[in-house]
Amino acid sequence: MDAEETKYTRVEYERRFLVAPQADWESHVESYSKTFEDKYLQDARLRLRILTDSDTGRSVIKLNKKFESASPYFQTVSRILLSPDEYQLLDSLEGSRLRKTRYYHNFSGRVFSLDVFEGELDGLVLCETEAESLEELMLAEPPAYAKCEVTEDLFFTGGNLCRMTRAELLGKLSAFE
Repeated sequence: MDAEETKYTRVEYERRFLVAPQADWESHVESYSKTFEDKYLQDARLRLRILTDSDTGRSVIKLNKKFESASPYFQTVSRILLSPDEYQLLDSLEGSRLRKTRYYHNFSGRVFSLDVFEGELDGLVLCETEAESLEELMLAEPPAYAKCEVTEDLFFTGGNLCRMTRAELLGKLSAFE
């Protein structure tokens, strides 16, 4: 990407971990959470999102694009804030939905987000952390409830999870038992 293409983007450095089903993660998180209602548009790298804050009820509507990357540990991301009318227009396009609640845990000087999925993905909990650089990201030590790292497993990306059936999810999770 050249300078003009990256003017309204940022690089997101991120690692993801599968949370063990019986792990006690709930006693570690803050009471504050956010609800994510996502729609991944068909045949595109675009995601519509309504993000609702548990403390205030405030919602933010946005359109995101995650660009392809040479590494699963970082991606270039861009976003546009939308009005409700713009959301309705784009929501009429075909796509797959995903809903989750995100909780937060401060651990060893960094923030870990815990995504608790709903619907077909009920029971799936992923933990992720971000950093300012790849070097800093790779130094992150996950909390004990993180069963294993799944950053390199494309199955656990939102663009893939939104299309999963319950049977496919359970089949994948059985490989981690």
